[in-house]
Amino acid sequence: MDTGPMPSCTLFDTAIGRCGIAWTDDGVVAVALPEPSDEAMLDYLSGFGAVQGPGDGLAGDAIERIVALLDGRAVDMSPIPLVLDVSEFDASVYTVCSEIPRGATLTYGDVARRLGHPGAAQAVGGALGRNPVPIIVPCHRVLGAGREVGGFSAPGGANTKQRILGIEGVPGFDEPTLF
Repeated sequence: MDTGPMPSCTLFDTAIGRCGIAWTDDGVVAVALPEPSDEAMLDYLSGFGAVQGPGDGLAGDAIERIVALLDGRAVDMSPIPLVLDVSEFDASVYTVCSEIPRGATLTYGDVARRLGHPGAAQAVGGALGRNPVPIIVPCHRVLGAGREVGGFSAPGGANTKQRILGIEGVPGFDEPTLF
């Protein structure tokens, strides 16, 4: 993190449950998907140096876009400024993921090939597991070979990922599964 102003954070309700966001005046630094409790989400966001504050301005716009996307609406996340303290590789993975349109998916291998590192599918998975801004950087749109859901580091894991893909209308993910 930079030594600028301390990030603020707030919690908000969505179609998949209560989420959280941390931001500075320069951009969003973290998004928390539903955790077992508000306290767990606030603990996660405090790891980015965030303290609770009003979700207005830049955060309000990001919250509106996240809520709309999780309500099933087509939303452009690109206007949301991000302030990420990540490696160059991770940033390049997030750039490729941000280009995946709603309703579409790529595999970890596809992302690696687009980066010019065809053998780096596992490294792509690691970068996505560290994604501090899920939904804004749509890591849920990246699947394993053969359209396997693969891992998802958010609470609820693969079930949360499948639910978001279903909301976005990705074929084959719109029906609940037994497992």
